[in-house]
Amino acid sequence: MSVRERVAKHRAEMRARGYRPIQIWVPDTRSEEFRAEVKRQMVLIDQADHEDDIMEWLDSSRAEWWDDEG
Repeated sequence: MSVRERVAKHRAEMRARGYRPIQIWVPDTRSEEFRAEVKRQMVLIDQADHEDDIMEWLDSSRAEWWDDEG
């Protein structure tokens, strides 16, 4: 049985089971553009994590300041 025949048989079996073929496009994770975008987003996440720490400190400090005044 040739590859073409096996593929046709497999597709026919899948259709008989109620499936249909679809094609999807996904990012090329091997490209330099993809890697650069991943790196860019990682830097943003790292900065956001650092800013979260700062905001938590500011929130706790603000609570202390307000408690002292009241």
